[in-house]
Amino acid sequence: MKLATLKDGSRDGQLLVVSRDLGTAHFATGIAQRLQQALDDWNFIAPQLQDLYDALNHGRARHPFPFDPAQCMAPLPRTGQRIEGAAYPNHLQLVQPALADAPGPLLRQRASDDLRGPRDDVQVADEAWGIDFGGELVAIVADVPLGATPEQGLDAVRLLMLANDTTLRQWAAPPAAQAWGAVASQPHTAFSPVAVTPDELGDAWQDGRVHLTLQTSWNGRKVGMADAGADMRWGLGELIAHAARTRRLRAGTLVGTGPVSNAGVEANGRREWPKGYASVAEKLAMEALQDGAAQTDYLRFGDTVRIDMRGRDGQPLFGAIEQKIVQFGA
Repeated sequence: MKLATLKDGSRDGQLLVVSRDLGTAHFATGIAQRLQQALDDWNFIAPQLQDLYDALNHGRARHPFPFDPAQCMAPLPRTGQRIEGAAYPNHLQLVQPALADAPGPLLRQRASDDLRGPRDDVQVADEAWGIDFGGELVAIVADVPLGATPEQGLDAVRLLMLANDTTLRQWAAPPAAQAWGAVASQPHTAFSPVAVTPDELGDAWQDGRVHLTLQTSWNGRKVGMADAGADMRWGLGELIAHAARTRRLRAGTLVGTGPVSNAGVEANGRREWPKGYASVAEKLAMEALQDGAAQTDYLRFGDTVRIDMRGRDGQPLFGAIEQKIVQFGA
């Protein structure tokens, strides 16, 4: 099934069930008001949401209405914990080569109190901070016990969604803050209009990986067509289990893959990346390797970013993230 959260003036919004084609929606009122409520009691509430989803898809729902992604918050607007992994070695080799040969999954804590909707502007005070996008996949999990295995971690995945993880690559932090990882350098993360249960992906969901193309566009020009499954070293089950080595995870925890990235190939005597990129930092590193110097600038005010993924039948899965970069306080 597919779930979304409608803006209603509150911090947590109102839970919607969305049709498979993303054309219509229905309030989940009477079943659950918020997505976190459903996650906390999934075994009882999910079957009821599934019944409503089936009715909506077959034209039997009583009060459907047109689905508008512009009116959506993040499917889960805030949560107790968000963890980001680094599942794609090529991204690390390009952007943080010192970490590329880490023997196990790399994870870091991220802000989880203000998760953005798919059409919310990216607000930044200064272009000089090096505004970058980052297209990735994120799982919303059920309760995960301390010491969970990768199989248990994978079984805990309740929903999947896309994310655009904004990073300020040239944020001027003191050296000590840089060593710790300055939280202010990662201000916004926006999510796709809908979160989907893994069964919506069919056989594209295998071993904790989504074997579909992540499409990234910058100012209307397609810059990335990365295969999200092909070069993912650590599956979501492994990322979740690694996070649970030292703690239990509560229902609603978000676990992300980090920017989707495919390995380059040798062509015409040099290294090339024919499937493009899902972050500007990767593009800069590619240019430096190919031509000796980077030519691309980071995002500017007025730029737009679009991140999307479609099923093997060409139909939309999560809906697109479409954001504009704007100057805060202007």
